Amino acid sequence: MPGDDATLRAYERAPATFADDWEAQPEPAGIASLVLPHFRAGPTLDVGCGSGFFTAWLAARGFDATGVDPSPGLLDEARRRHPGLRFVQGALPALAGFVPATHANVFCKTVIMHLPAALVGPSVQRLVALLAPAGTLYLSWRTSPPGGQRDRHGRLYEHVPPAHVREALAGTQILADEEAVSSSSDQPIHQIVARRP
Repeated sequence: MPGDDATLRAYERAPATFADDWEAQPEPAGIASLVLPHFRAGPTLDVGCGSGFFTAWLAARGFDATGVDPSPGLLDEARRRHPGLRFVQGALPALAGFVPATHANVFCKTVIMHLPAALVGPSVQRLVALLAPAGTLYLSWRTSPPGGQRDRHGRLYEHVPPAHVREALAGTQILADEEAVSSSSDQPIHQIVARRP
């Protein structure tokens, strides 16, 4: 499956442990004020959904949300923890099986830094392509120094320059573009909200 094999193996070794950690975290500061004013009713993808925390968060706010993740173990955890919601397997950049231009919203929180650098641009372009006209993308990633790094689990944290992401978002309207500090990890992240014409 495309992506970084070591990152996927890390999640497959201990999906319940990662899911426990994510489900126990508070809602990130400012996420509602950044996302909710721009998202509209309609099909919504949570790409890289992990434990399903944000799939459930979106569904609770009235969005027709589907969680997508490459990890079978994490998808099992998501289905167990959030019964009644839809979770399907899929990986960036292909996200095979999803029809372009059919989603009102795409939510992709702290995912693209786990991809090899060569896959970041095509992945962002694929996320935009899934949006219907006037659809909105929320995209965030942890910022890492040049050269990237791996954490103690072996997960990749690739260096993703914001300019590289903005280039992949060419033709969209940038509604928000900001640096922040993750309330869950205390690590710097970059957040962009973009709307397809």
